Amino acid sequence: MARSTARPVVKLKSTAGTGVTYVTRKNRLSDPDRLVLRKYDPVVGAHILFREER
Repeated sequence: MARSTARPVVKLKSTAGTGVTYVTRKNRLSDPDRLVLRKYDPVVGAHILFREER
């Protein structure tokens, strides 16, 4: 079964510049802007903002 285009896979990249990434899905219909989540960065050892990259 094919995946819907309404929930694409997005890559979240650390704003600290460490190169750490997370992969998640987002709902494009309810959140059309770039996704920003506060996630753990193991290189820094703290919670950092992760921004969606395109």
